[in-house]
Formats: sequence, C-alpha cells, structure tokens
Amino acid sequence: MDLQKQTAPAARTELRASDADRDRIADILRDALAEGRLTADEHAERVEGVLAAKTVGELDAFIRDLPAAHQRRAPHLPPPGRPAPAAIPADPDDNVVAVFSSAVRKGRWRAGRRIHAYAIFGSVEIDLSEALFEYQHVVIRAFSVFGSVEVRVPENVSLRGAGGGVLGSFEVDALDAEDPEAPIVHVDGWAVLGSIEGRAKRGRLVADILDRVQRKVDKGLRKHLDH
Repeated sequence: MDLQKQTAPAARTELRASDADRDRIADILRDALAEGRLTADEHAERVEGVLAAKTVGELDAFIRDLPAAHQRRAPHLPPPGRPAPAAIPADPDDNVVAVFSSAVRKGRWRAGRRIHAYAIFGSVEIDLSEALFEYQHVVIRAFSVFGSVEVRVPENVSLRGAGGGVLGSFEVDALDAEDPEAPIVHVDGWAVLGSIEGRAKRGRLVADILDRVQRKVDKGLRKHLDH
C-alpha cells in the first residue's frame, strides 16, 4: 500500500504535457508577473522553459514556489447527460442542406434546439463559435452522402458525438466544459461515402456564459438599489 502511494505521484509527473497543460502554467506565470511575484526576466525565462517542457513534472517545477501551485482545484463535475426526448423537438428549428453545392451557418446566429444538416455531393459547415445559445442542449442531426458536414463549437462548451460511417468517417472530439451550465452540443448522424466531424474552435469562447454572469450581476445591483 505504501509503495502504491509513493509511485502514484511519480507516475503523474512523467505524463506527457499537453497544450492545455502548458496554457494553464503560462496563465499562472502571467498572473504572478502581474502580482509582482516574478520579475519580467524571471517570467520570460520560465515561459521559455514551459514551451520546451515535455512532461507534467517539468511544467510543475516552474510554479512550485508560487501560491497558485498549492491551491486545491475545484472538483470537476461531468456535464449533464443526453436530454430527455421530450426536451428536444422532433422537427428541426433549422435545416442546412447542400446538394451538389455548399451551405454555411456561421457568425452571430441563434442556435435552436435541433438542427438538421444534409450534405449530398456537397459540403455543410455549421460554425457555432460565435452563435447565441438560448438552450443548454443543442442536437445536430447530420447526414452525409458523398459529402462532408463540419461542426465547429467554442472551446468552453461540451461536445458529444453518436453516429457512424459506411465507407465514410464519423469523427467528433469529446469535449467537457468546466462550467456545468455551459451549452452541450450533441452531433448525431451517419456518413455514407462521406465525412462528419465535430471539433472545438481554439480561442473561441461562447459569449452567452459571460452574458449570463453579467445579467446576474446586474440583477443583484438592481435588487440592492431597490432596497
């Protein structure tokens, strides 16, 4: 038992570092610079080391003397599961169809609860990176026949996929949002001699989460002023 306790932390430090791990350490170093805990030269030196680090243990060494390294993280809560059938309408709020052509939904648009995408000898792009989410669950039902359907989401939402391919490919990257109230995008469907894929658009954050926080702040201020 003691041997297991001693080897468990070591196993974590030997894990290969991901881009997300490097971004987290870089954020901590940036905050330490702003707080005056690091000089500009120390910050630059450590950031250079972070970019070159290969393992999680090497990354942890750059923040070992900073308070943020010793703060306990809040437990990660998995996002809610698939919504009940009654929660999602049977008819789509929006149809995106491309037959021997291309169709695109992007920019600042309102995403409904159900979106159907059909790509037949064509291509469909559904970009939710700047969309307004009025509902927590959004279901995208995609069908691709000799075509392609691409779904892009902000990186701070949850993304789920359920489907397959017949001489085609169905690839949806699973994504878990840290905010349990963040939107959840479900991509379902089939690709026949075609492709369906879902990916996060790096650097894009859903604005509605920030808007919701601001609305709560405004509501609290109004309530305080009324007293």
